[in-house]
Amino acid sequence: MQLFPNFIESMESELIREAKALAGQQFSDKAFANYHFHNLEHTREVAAAAEEIGRQSSLTAEELELAVVAAWLHDIGYKQGPENHEENSIKAAANLFQRLGTPVGQINLINNAILSTKMPQHPKSMVDKVVCDADLFHLSDESYEEKATLLRSEWTAIKGKQISDDEWVAHNLEFMQNHHYNTPYGQAVLEEGKQKNMKRLKKSLEPEVSKKKYKKLQEEVEKLQSKLEKAKTQKPDRGIETMFRTTSHNHVMLSQMVDSKASILITINSIILSLIVSVLIRKLEENPYLTYPTVLLISVCLATMVFSILASRPNISSGKFTKEDIKGKKTNLLFFGNFHGMDYQDYEWGMKEMMKDAEYLYSSMIKDIYYLGKVLGKKYRHLRIAYSIFMYGFVLAILSFIVAFQLTAK
Repeated sequence: MQLFPNFIESMESELIREAKALAGQQFSDKAFANYHFHNLEHTREVAAAAEEIGRQSSLTAEELELAVVAAWLHDIGYKQGPENHEENSIKAAANLFQRLGTPVGQINLINNAILSTKMPQHPKSMVDKVVCDADLFHLSDESYEEKATLLRSEWTAIKGKQISDDEWVAHNLEFMQNHHYNTPYGQAVLEEGKQKNMKRLKKSLEPEVSKKKYKKLQEEVEKLQSKLEKAKTQKPDRGIETMFRTTSHNHVMLSQMVDSKASILITINSIILSLIVSVLIRKLEENPYLTYPTVLLISVCLATMVFSILASRPNISSGKFTKEDIKGKKTNLLFFGNFHGMDYQDYEWGMKEMMKDAEYLYSSMIKDIYYLGKVLGKKYRHLRIAYSIFMYGFVLAILSFIVAFQLTAK
């Protein structure tokens, strides 16, 4: 369930963007593999709730910004474990504040808000109260049972302790009974939703309902765990995605540089040849001693242009593949040369097959980068030869003109 869908569009200060980016970076770490509840999705919902509750609580623009920042950062300390994660969250955010030059007063408000979420909660300022209510917003939400299932799965994975259905319900009821919202909005609106969820929990303790109810919950836990495991195998980590993106971008930039340099050489030598044809060749009958220097200069220009053209000349393959190629993982569909001759339906099928297989997808990315590198190597070899011919040949041609003039003068 997506909370407050207009949140992202409504607030995007630099401090919020940087806090959001830091949270995304921290939660992408493998240390969060077993945190089925305290993850980026939970943090995103808390940040959205903090903005909504903050607006309803008449926070100033600055206070609202700091509350949202604290919401984005309040759980990143789970990377070091659940114990004292609030203090660890503050430590993890210290470099961010230093880099942005955040005023000390604002840092203190954010840190206090993060510390106030420690159980049992003890908020002091209104910013603290907003963040605390946002952190436990899910207690009042319609998706509470789904969130509780995720938290139970997380406890089992982290603590290695199996909790019976009745024990889990009793624990949640006790927690909700001892909890109270701190803001007027939380007491007037969120408390009503929490009371409804408490009634559902109490009803689930009835003997006839409990067995069916928590058998269904257990099935949901297994489904969620299965989805999490599947997502791990199918979706690349952010670091790997960044590596592929950066490497591909660098290869493309290098290829553009080769084409640009080759184009410059072709243009320069075309101008030189035009001048030779239009001016110098006409005077060879009167000045035959210039024949050999002229031929040498023309040869240098032509050779330079040939290798420049070779450096920038594209190679295009047949652009077709078969279903056997896809099933055998032999075709790289990320390169246009392998599919430009295919129908859209066949290409779409091939791409979907590749996306189903993480190993095939990674292999295609690696293959794409490898062959880009091979093409770049060939381009740069031809370009280097072109530059060498132009540099040494042009100097030699000029020297030959000078020698020819000197010999004629004698």
